[in-house]
Amino acid sequence: MKRRIIAIVAAVVLAIAGAGLLLVYVKGADARAVAGAQPVYVYVANKVVPAGTTLKDAQRTDLITRTKVAQEARPAGAIDWVGPDNNALIALSDVQAGEFLMESRFGTTPIGEKAIEVPAGKIAMSVELSDPARVGEFVTPGSRIAIYATHKIKLIGEDKATKQINDLDLRGTTILLPDVQVIAMGADPLSAPTTTKTEDDEESANTSRDSAAKFLVTVAVTPKDAPRLAHGITEYTLYAGLRGPDVKISKEDGANDITVFDKDVADLVKEVGQ
Repeated sequence: MKRRIIAIVAAVVLAIAGAGLLLVYVKGADARAVAGAQPVYVYVANKVVPAGTTLKDAQRTDLITRTKVAQEARPAGAIDWVGPDNNALIALSDVQAGEFLMESRFGTTPIGEKAIEVPAGKIAMSVELSDPARVGEFVTPGSRIAIYATHKIKLIGEDKATKQINDLDLRGTTILLPDVQVIAMGADPLSAPTTTKTEDDEESANTSRDSAAKFLVTVAVTPKDAPRLAHGITEYTLYAGLRGPDVKISKEDGANDITVFDKDVADLVKEVGQ
């Protein structure tokens, strides 16, 4: 009888202990589930982040977005903050749209011989610009720029007034390409040509202009725009402008030696023809 009672008591104790252990396990599982579901920050690429793009520029140009995911869904090594400590790091290779930004994908020097990736359907072309013409150091890989061309103005016509206008050797500036993507920047200025100085003022001025540092800006253009840019590079003086949000650039926008002072070429033709 005593053995039966002891067995019953032992069974009850074991049942209570088992229930307690089960309760502890369930509570622990709930706690782990809640912890795993806690949202944490990560960065995700909205668009392709080209190799060589700094974290700062990727953030400034909206190539990346900071968002929240469940803690258990955050991959180890994912970047959760962009600040002074890491915003100068560059993409070592292209980061595709939708990818998490990983610490291992960013560093100080691009990996491999191919430092740039040309976007699909585009052609990479390099433009030589002076420091002011490339907007100083503010144009970086990932930037969107407009390219302007300064050229001679030649009116079509055989009348006397038109010929006299053409003899004035007027120059104008118009938009060549309103929106192109920068995919790489020359790290160092190109060697400037040297010219022997003379006492001639004009020669001295030319020397000063020639000695200005030149930089290479590599852009991605469509096959249709590539010949236009090539012609502009070989025949005209080019200048770049950094595009701002929602900017609208018209092909009709432009200026020349006459209109820059709010005058009209047609009025000049009339004046010359009189």
